[in-house]
Amino acid sequence: MSIWWSLHLRRDAASVPLARRLLLGAMETAGVDPDISYDLSVALTEACANAVEHGGGAARGGSSEAYRVTAYLEGEKCRIEVADAGPGFPAVAGGRPHPSVRPAPYDAEHGRGLCLIQELVDHVDIGNKPDRSGAVVSFDKILKWRKGAPLMAV
Repeated sequence: MSIWWSLHLRRDAASVPLARRLLLGAMETAGVDPDISYDLSVALTEACANAVEHGGGAARGGSSEAYRVTAYLEGEKCRIEVADAGPGFPAVAGGRPHPSVRPAPYDAEHGRGLCLIQELVDHVDIGNKPDRSGAVVSFDKILKWRKGAPLMAV
């Protein structure tokens, strides 16, 4: 089984629940275990919220008023990628991006998104687009299926 979809969304708070609902609907229809679907939907929500909040600014050759969400259900794994057109993560020595993925204080209102994503999924890649015109957060999670799932991987 293989399913994929891609969304081009405005950097607007209203786009975040839309992306989340589409993912949850696809997972439910495919027969993915609800707990796995929930973890992925929360991770997607955090990544989209970051794109909405931080994904604007100095993009070269493109609109910084949009971001892209792509989801792949391939075999036993789901991979989600959220890419924006903002300034990306700041670089450290050697030119590599250095995203801030430190635990936030328990009472902080911001700064928990990337840590939360790392806790909810199996693998995370955080960095900049190759042309340095935006950030990319991608993550994977091994899928579990409901009994009798219609699209279960074989």
